[in-house]
Amino acid sequence: MKVNLSGKRIVVTGGAGFIGSNLCETLLDMENKVVCLDNFSTGKKENISSFINHENFTLIEGDIRNINDCKKSVDGVDFVLHQAALGSVPRSIKDPLTTNEVNVSGFLNMLIASRDAKVKRFVYAASSSTYGDSKSLPKIEDKIGKPLSPYAVTKYVNELYADVFFKTYGLETIGLRYFNVFGRRQDPKGAYAAVIPKFVGQFMNGESPTINGDGNYSRDFTYVDNVIQANLLSLISENKKAINNIYNVAFGDRNTLNDLVKYLKEYLSEFDSKIKGIEVNHGENRIGDIPHSHASIEKAKELLNYNPQFSLQKGLKEAVKWYWENL
Repeated sequence: MKVNLSGKRIVVTGGAGFIGSNLCETLLDMENKVVCLDNFSTGKKENISSFINHENFTLIEGDIRNINDCKKSVDGVDFVLHQAALGSVPRSIKDPLTTNEVNVSGFLNMLIASRDAKVKRFVYAASSSTYGDSKSLPKIEDKIGKPLSPYAVTKYVNELYADVFFKTYGLETIGLRYFNVFGRRQDPKGAYAAVIPKFVGQFMNGESPTINGDGNYSRDFTYVDNVIQANLLSLISENKKAINNIYNVAFGDRNTLNDLVKYLKEYLSEFDSKIKGIEVNHGENRIGDIPHSHASIEKAKELLNYNPQFSLQKGLKEAVKWYWENL
């Protein structure tokens, strides 16, 4: 899908992370000036190595918990794409204080800096975890439940703050509730690795992955290129009804973890036939996990012209190829 956006100066917080680095690269390819603010707590230098010397790329090694770093990053910019956060439900359960400091205090710092710098629009990464204990499917933006983890609390607070900053200060905000994003540059290592890169890495090493529960929990897995499209559309939208809104960003489908494993084994076995014979283990369900996640994307289609191009299967084929060539 073609999006016309060039000649702008755009901040990407968390720009050395998985989603952030893909956004930086795309914006540079579209001939924009990009400022990356990252403290490398979860982001990696290798994610930005291919464009770190690009003439239109500026790296600020700083922390969103430091208001001065935030103000430095937004000086003279048109837009902010706020991706910086401490993700992971289990991490937030283990350390709710740091999760809150980064995801709430850091978010507020970026809002204040953006307001003071008269940034035109502030687009931020929200989360499907905000739906909490709501059992209705598909998930519709204005019907949420109670959060099930400290991480979910912080992402909901972000939405409340963004709404207040629009209504009080006129800062244009758009929140994008990401649903289980995966794709190139997503880290397969570490205690809090997301399920797809983690399973890919284990299969490639000949190891048996462990599914939490019986594998019938379902997710609306979303390839990173769909997420990039949603961010770009949020920046360029001239629809006044689109501003100060929250949108689901997903493919609009759901697959179980058992489905996911089946696809991964099929696609990876094209590179190594032995992978097809690897069995999986089953463990306990994780505390704070939502049983089922399936997004309605009608609102984003209507107000942002969102049109995701990558299903789980199509995205997995791309991701598996990338991991095979880069791990």
